[in-house]
Amino acid sequence: MLRSRWIAGPAADQPGPLVAALTGYRTNRLLDLPGIAWHGLSLSRLWPALPGAVGMWLWADLTERRVGSLSVWRGEDDLHAFVRLRPHVRIMREYRHRGTLRSRTWQIDTLDQAALWGQAAPADAPGGRRSDG
Repeated sequence: MLRSRWIAGPAADQPGPLVAALTGYRTNRLLDLPGIAWHGLSLSRLWPALPGAVGMWLWADLTERRVGSLSVWRGEDDLHAFVRLRPHVRIMREYRHRGTLRSRTWQIDTLDQAALWGQAAPADAPGGRRSDG
């Protein structure tokens, strides 16, 4: 599995509690993977200016045709604002029927990057959609 470096957001120094969000997308066809990965990278360029964004990683498991992110937000409202962003909506519409999305969110008391990555278990990210609150 490949993982990006931690990308800090404008709320990087925000104390807890915080909201963590794990998203995994498994493509139906290997041919779609490069486009999905490219769009994910392009969205990550917005990260340093997103209100309420604490930090994130992008991850990919190429052999399993999976890509995703593990992000941390100041709160649920900030996460939902990102989901509604025009570039994010456009990408989701384009790739909605080309694979399977699975996501979950949970609250964390403090940001411990190593512990968070261990809790996230991106290996369980493919498959159906799930949202744990």
